[in-house]
Amino acid sequence: MNSSKSPGLAGFGILKNTTCHTEKKISVFFSIIFMTVGILSNSLAIAILMKAYQRFRQKSKASFLLLASGLVITDLFGHLINGAIAVFVYASDKDWIRFNQSNILCSVFGICMVFFGLCPLFLGSVMAVERCIGVTKPIFHSTKMTSKHVKMMLTMVCLFAVLIALLPILRFRDYQIQASRTWCFYKTEHVEDWEDRFYLLLFSCLGLLALAISFLCNAVTGITLLRVKFKSQQRQGRSHHFEMIIQLLAIMCVSCICWSPFLVTMARIGINASHSKETCETILFALRMATWNQILDPWVYILLRKAVLKNLYKITSGCCGMHIINLHMWELSSIKNSLKVFIDNQNVSKIFCSMITLYRNSYL
Repeated sequence: MNSSKSPGLAGFGILKNTTCHTEKKISVFFSIIFMTVGILSNSLAIAILMKAYQRFRQKSKASFLLLASGLVITDLFGHLINGAIAVFVYASDKDWIRFNQSNILCSVFGICMVFFGLCPLFLGSVMAVERCIGVTKPIFHSTKMTSKHVKMMLTMVCLFAVLIALLPILRFRDYQIQASRTWCFYKTEHVEDWEDRFYLLLFSCLGLLALAISFLCNAVTGITLLRVKFKSQQRQGRSHHFEMIIQLLAIMCVSCICWSPFLVTMARIGINASHSKETCETILFALRMATWNQILDPWVYILLRKAVLKNLYKITSGCCGMHIINLHMWELSSIKNSLKVFIDNQNVSKIFCSMITLYRNSYL
């Protein structure tokens, strides 16, 4: 009689009258494909970052590479854990009543969704702050931002994300099976309790705050680098700064595009509560947009490297601007040769005139 109120059946009321359906075969296929591509991409990015970290271990770039490695490793484990649970749910025909009687799997899934959602956003903002300090306060950065401090920052960010993810469990609240029956998260339907609204607003506000910090710090870093470049003709030692700011801008753009729909949707549900008009399809689309972040993040480090950018510039120059460059170089070389010949002729004339003058003086 009281089974509907037990923690083990939390969220099962949604399963009876849901109107949000997904095709099993297509969903399983795409879940496996996305998980495989994400794992391979993040593994390749980790190898590239670790190799670069060994090269720049004692330089200012080391702290950035360490944070970037932490971000990519977080994305990798997000693909492994969340992807494996999603594939299992799809393969089990989303029959949560059969394999989730004690609500353990849903709780683990919900905790992982929150942690692997917030942690990359936090790390992206920390990376932006680190680069901003490195560019605007290089002496402070070189003395205070050591590898030990960066590792402590990584640990604190992860622990904070874990705390946010465990907050409902510590408050004896269960993560809810969503209307699509494919994932677990905070309660998003018939939200009436203030605590359920608080969790949704906390998640969305922290995510949006991390994006805002990233935008602000990247803007300050970019403006500072451009001012230094225009004021000083010496570009030595600045190329790695530009490489890192390009990567940070790409990460920020990917995060904003992928995460903004989901964060805004959760915020609207938290604000409007039971009067929210967000449909299951809208939430599911926003979630799928957010999952693309973990796939696209590693490609920023794979593609936007200094060596790749140089090769891309050479290919572009070879295809589009080689004739102009060759013409410009030919004109410069022609002018240079003409000036050289002119100067040589002038020198010969002076020598000849000097010889004639000397001969006349000696003759007289």
